[in-house]
Amino acid sequence: MPVTRRDLLAGSAAAAGLAVLGGGGTARAAGGLMLPNRSPAFRHPDTVPDATRPPGTPDPKIPIDHIVILMMENHSFDNYFGMLPRLGQPKADGFRFDRRGKPTATNPTKGGAIRAFKMPTVCQPEHEPNQSWDATHISINHGKMDGFVAASGDIAMGYWDDEDLPFYYSLAKNFTLANRWFSSAPCQTYPNRRFLMAGTAYGLVSSVLPGVNDPPPPNGTIFDRLNAHGISWKNYFTDLPQTFLIPSVGKSNPTNLAPIATFFTDCALGTLPAVSFVDPDFGLADVIGGLPPGQPVPENVRAQGSDEENPQNIRLGAAFSGAVLNAVLDSPAWPRTLFIWFYDEHGGYYDHVPPPAAIAPDKIKPVLGPDDIKGGYTIYGPRVPAVVASPYSKPHGVTNVVHDHTSVLAFIEQKWNLPAMTHRDANANSLLDFLDLSKPRSLDPPTLAKPADPGKGVVDCSTKEPHRPVIATGQHKHGHHPDHPKHKHHHHRKHGGGDAPHEGRVGPLPNTGGDPLVVPALAAIAAAAAVKRRYGGRRPEG
Repeated sequence: MPVTRRDLLAGSAAAAGLAVLGGGGTARAAGGLMLPNRSPAFRHPDTVPDATRPPGTPDPKIPIDHIVILMMENHSFDNYFGMLPRLGQPKADGFRFDRRGKPTATNPTKGGAIRAFKMPTVCQPEHEPNQSWDATHISINHGKMDGFVAASGDIAMGYWDDEDLPFYYSLAKNFTLANRWFSSAPCQTYPNRRFLMAGTAYGLVSSVLPGVNDPPPPNGTIFDRLNAHGISWKNYFTDLPQTFLIPSVGKSNPTNLAPIATFFTDCALGTLPAVSFVDPDFGLADVIGGLPPGQPVPENVRAQGSDEENPQNIRLGAAFSGAVLNAVLDSPAWPRTLFIWFYDEHGGYYDHVPPPAAIAPDKIKPVLGPDDIKGGYTIYGPRVPAVVASPYSKPHGVTNVVHDHTSVLAFIEQKWNLPAMTHRDANANSLLDFLDLSKPRSLDPPTLAKPADPGKGVVDCSTKEPHRPVIATGQHKHGHHPDHPKHKHHHHRKHGGGDAPHEGRVGPLPNTGGDPLVVPALAAIAAAAAVKRRYGGRRPEG
């Protein structure tokens, strides 16, 4: 059984080549989607957005002093916002509907197809859906977007709506929604979060725990750029700081790590740094704190975390996001703040929009096993939900510009004229299309819907995989890679899911070397893994 990120805590080839052409040209993506012009000229790493300003100087045309970044876990656009076109934002590119208002989206399976369906619970199955490198490429299937059930089972076609996510639907309707925000790579959490911090995954394709002495990205991180020019930043964390996914960041910047309570204090006092990374509960406390001796942790107990990856109760994550955003809205710093809410990757859930081709960040290729589907960092992963909230956001707005996680880096670099780290962030679209800088529209922020009561997920939590009726039709063929030797292992009712690393790539937990800076992260993870080995239980990562 492959070891997953949650195990450690608890114990396709779609399109190749460059997405951006020199001279501001366009490139054709999978499924025929055209990428917009990125910039007048192709930029390279270590160049600044504005050659007329010294590096590190703020752009006076951007009236933003504080950027707050909240990346949640593992949901696709259609999985959360597929119903949004019928529920208050007709410009959202979600599901298509029949005359009864039901989604028409399907994915083929043996004997027919599985149709998109409302999830029967706010919790998620323990072991599916699957968003590994292979599963994601099978799901995308050269832009056909018809391999999700083949890769993950019926659960991939499940969705939620405003009944369970009223706060998120209210957020999307009151501020600016992204119709084309894709994950940075067609794979799991860790590589995508590395893209957010460094503009590259530098070889990683799965959620393999880094060693304390793992090298940093070749051209540094956004934190290095901020430090070099005296621009303040913090990583506010609940149980584990995401910056430890690049261990050198945590080791070199211990004073920039702060508990989540400090974030709420800084919001209230109006003392937020220039850049804030805010992290939810990634699932450590519920494992160490609630395990009866000799017994595995029940699945419905493991589901009570707040980052929203399976098997978690999504209402808890929405409640956390609501608390974070409301603290920002109530802060004295709100008039000059920009808040970004989005997801690291699609979690294995269905989305109907083919990911475009993407520019390779650097010369480092993905480290793949001999049986893995071949490919590179030259295609985005499926779409994820994303909203930008600011006094300058376009109320009830929608943008169709192509974005990925490096767009966050591009905006930070544009605001303070920082050198790019890779070709990806150098040429990513910034976030200006979310904004109307001519005047603030929401100095008095709107009143958003309250998050739904998380208690329902505690009482009615089910982590069993729903099995849906097969629609008998001759119109659907089983989406797959028939020439791929591992495809037979992805049949939708037999494939294990979660954020599983590739076979043969998971070694022992790294030695902390006695370094006290890694104790809060890597040593805690090792302790949780020891508990898991003793008492059993499986925690898939999403």
